[in-house]
Amino acid sequence: MLDLFGAMKRAAARGRLLVDDAQLGFGFDQPPAAPVAEPPSERVKPSRGTAARRAQAATLLHRLHGLGLRGIDAITLMRTRRVMVSVIGTTLRLHEGYATAPEPVLRAVVTFATARTRAARLAARDVILAHPVDRPPAQRRAEPERPGDGPLLARLADAHAELNRQHFGGALTRIRVRLSSRMKTRLGHYSPKGEDGPGAEIVLSRRHLRRDGWPEALHTLLHEMVHQWQDESGHPLDHGPAFRRKAREVGVLPRAKRPVG
Repeated sequence: MLDLFGAMKRAAARGRLLVDDAQLGFGFDQPPAAPVAEPPSERVKPSRGTAARRAQAATLLHRLHGLGLRGIDAITLMRTRRVMVSVIGTTLRLHEGYATAPEPVLRAVVTFATARTRAARLAARDVILAHPVDRPPAQRRAEPERPGDGPLLARLADAHAELNRQHFGGALTRIRVRLSSRMKTRLGHYSPKGEDGPGAEIVLSRRHLRRDGWPEALHTLLHEMVHQWQDESGHPLDHGPAFRRKAREVGVLPRAKRPVG
């Protein structure tokens, strides 16, 4: 049996509109369009209880049928980070943030679910995306340390402190530096502190350290520390002009990728 919902999520993660005879849907990765105006009184927080959710879904289905929805027998309200709208068989799966959306957005949902052309679905998608919905925070899955990592991680922490002193006047926060075996193409990554989530951290590729050696790993660490400086200085996390100036100042290449080895 095909995992249709899983396939839809993977397609949404790639930013594609997924359409076939069994399902269609899209996710949060598409760029938002201009917001749809709505009265403040209509911005109602979705219900959380199971019974309330079912009643909300039934009310929403009735509203959508009144707006011309056909071929849909049930609605499932979801609270997900990526999937916003999908149709599987005769079931409409919809992010719960749309349960109390204004009529123009609900009409777009109807159009998306019933349109016969890709162009019509894309136009409806843009209207849907413009309606703000709450998304649950991303869950960062921790990668366990390997036996024997302790001394190397301590050495990386000391290197972070020394580079901080040399290039940033000791102004950067002391954060966790860890190794990852999951990084296949990137050399390193800086993750800012999330809301009510884990603290900021720098992750270096274990493969990069093993293949390219300590000096290159320090170069990557310093590159990610420039991103940490951006974050703590209120700059956007990118490789724009502010990043490039600071990278040249501390002596690292400003490009996101570079040849090594």
